[in-house]
Amino acid sequence: MNKKHQEVFTVLERLEIPYGIIHHPPAPTIDVAVQYWSALEAVHCKNLFFRNHKGNRHYLVIFDCMKQLNIHDLEQRLKQGKLSFASPERMDRYLGLSPGSVSPFGLINDKLHEVYVFIDHNLLNAKKLSFHPNENTASVSISLSDFQKFLKAMGNGFEFTVLYD
Repeated sequence: MNKKHQEVFTVLERLEIPYGIIHHPPAPTIDVAVQYWSALEAVHCKNLFFRNHKGNRHYLVIFDCMKQLNIHDLEQRLKQGKLSFASPERMDRYLGLSPGSVSPFGLINDKLHEVYVFIDHNLLNAKKLSFHPNENTASVSISLSDFQKFLKAMGNGFEFTVLYD
């Protein structure tokens, strides 16, 4: 087990959050990852990391991986101004992650709670959600209520909102 996975599991266990896990080859995209997910009964999430135009605010946007987002529509819905994808350097600085491994578990590394999290409201209908454990060589599933427990424990601001029609 690698260090990034172990950090996630340590936090989940400390918070008494049960989880399921499957290990798989590197899966940097949804198209690659979907072939390994049949063993996990969960809504698999896509996680995108954005910054605002000034670069002084950062956002993690989480939604069902089978949906598509229009960035201009997202800007209107979130009312955070012009958004762009954050650079790999920013991703590493704020979440300790690299492209292809973006996950809400990266909030473990955001000690100053600088990343705000927007989660699609449709995920409130899911029993379980799945994410990479900060590296794309595994997928972890947790219940929706435990995901909310995790977010609260991390201390970052978050909200469930409408991200698409």
